[in-house]
Amino acid sequence: MLFTIAVVLIILWLLGLVSGVVMGQFIHILLVVAIVLILVSLISGRGK
Repeated sequence: MLFTIAVVLIILWLLGLVSGVVMGQFIHILLVVAIVLILVSLISGRGK
């Protein structure tokens, strides 16, 4: 359990090191993709 928490924290720390402009753009792209997928599922009727 503690090993898993440590690994997650190390990964988050490494992501924080590279979280400049590239990570900001990547997060925005993921948000746009998520919104598009939600809209497609709602329009196709699977959002119920």
